[in-house]
Amino acid sequence: MTKIDSAFPMPRVGRLPSGPRDAITDVAGVTVGHATLAQGACQTGITVVRPHAGDPYLDKVPAAASVINGFGKSIGLVQVRELGVLETPIALTNTFGVGTVANAQIRQAIAANPQIGREWATVNPLVFECNDGYLNDIQALAVTEKDYLAAHDAAVADFTQGAVGAGRGMSCFSFKGGIGSASRQADVSSVERYTVGALVLSNFGRLPLMTIAGRPFGQRYVQQQTHENGPEKGSIILLLATDAPLDARQLGRLSLRAGAGLARTGSVFGHGSGDIALAFSTAYTVPHQAERAMPAQAMLHEGLIDVLFEAAAEACEQAIVAALWRAVTVRGRDGHVRHAITEMIPDWRQWLADLDD
Repeated sequence: MTKIDSAFPMPRVGRLPSGPRDAITDVAGVTVGHATLAQGACQTGITVVRPHAGDPYLDKVPAAASVINGFGKSIGLVQVRELGVLETPIALTNTFGVGTVANAQIRQAIAANPQIGREWATVNPLVFECNDGYLNDIQALAVTEKDYLAAHDAAVADFTQGAVGAGRGMSCFSFKGGIGSASRQADVSSVERYTVGALVLSNFGRLPLMTIAGRPFGQRYVQQQTHENGPEKGSIILLLATDAPLDARQLGRLSLRAGAGLARTGSVFGHGSGDIALAFSTAYTVPHQAERAMPAQAMLHEGLIDVLFEAAAEACEQAIVAALWRAVTVRGRDGHVRHAITEMIPDWRQWLADLDD
């Protein structure tokens, strides 16, 4: 069980050190941008994760995904699994915005490389989703291609978390959820330290199962409050970035460890939950054009990978906590509201301390 640091702005989990931002952007070159739509019944948006500042179609990054529970409507996973690379930034949005955002990614890639779909192969857009229909009027189809471009162009290293971008309308354990991020540093040898960063779109969880830093937080809350009951219907997208030199097969193994961090918060990967994890490495890029030389990159030895697995689990667990603790209360369609956990339980530190007794 993790000791609670009273100076930390949220419960901190795990034993490994964080990067300076405690965010996915502690992996050098990674940036994140949002476009947030927040007016009346429209509470939604787009979040874009850029693996590097260049053209991801010309300089692809190695990647792999794990489908923990497949109740999702994403685009692009089949080709990522087959070829082991990303060709576009990673986009997050609501369920009914997936097609629009994919079109925006295709147009963006064609504008940068007019040969796509003609002299060259087509492009593989990559869009993940969660259903924000409790707070957001999802039938309004409010997300536009311009919103994707705005989120893409707004990508920075120091980005906002919580009820922003794709996370604007999301719920987590009956509280307000959304975008959360964290990082952990892993010493694989006495001279090699790598960073694993996580970003989540958190929209899952049954309140009685909610576990924070190893404590049965949700059980205590439901003893004092009424709560929603029923099966798990939410989803979560877990993104992992690392500067460790891993190939696509190894990244697949890393992505699977996101599930360990998710489980620690109280998820059982319910029947109606779309739980998908993707991991990518920034250690090298794979050129699109065959005449360019492939990278001469030594991969990390498998015998050294366990600490990266630990870092992935810790970073994902911490990112889910961050999504909860950095969210603000949001009111949306038909009077629906999700309250921030810090508003509902301002004395959360004392709660966690009491649960140790």
